[in-house]
Amino acid sequence: MTIFRLARRSDATDLAKLAEATFRDTFSEQNTPENMDAHCQSSYGKEIQGQEIASPEYVTIVAESDGKLVAYAQLRCNSAPSCVSATCPGEIQRLYVDKDFHGKGLAHKLMNECLKSFEERNTDIVWLGVWEKNPRAIAFYKKFNFEEVGEHVFTLGSDPQRDIILVRSV
Repeated sequence: MTIFRLARRSDATDLAKLAEATFRDTFSEQNTPENMDAHCQSSYGKEIQGQEIASPEYVTIVAESDGKLVAYAQLRCNSAPSCVSATCPGEIQRLYVDKDFHGKGLAHKLMNECLKSFEERNTDIVWLGVWEKNPRAIAFYKKFNFEEVGEHVFTLGSDPQRDIILVRSV
């Protein structure tokens, strides 16, 4: 059975491992090892995840199965690029599922948890950036009625990449 809950500081080590593993599983084939290593070193680690969990700027939702973290989402509120028109915007900054749990409906349940969290925070518009070369993720977000409104640059290591900005109402 999988449970969803807010991350705790004690999750920092396991979350760092999950975050890096899922990022590498998703993007390693299309990026250089050097750029992947640079990004992972600057974005994941026990200290980094601990700070993000503790920060009031973030909401980190984890999915736990048999005592192991198997998916997570990281949300931020009240900041958005200019192409996002909102009174109280919310961003899905990260949403990843362990590859062993793909195809089991976990991503859908996690997305619903994200939307519920934004609703509780009176968010009017949810936005996210998704790499233009990630058709699986784009298709997933479109199932939840996200629509393209713009783009921004996501720098992976030394590689500037185009992210599509998608939005939906809460």
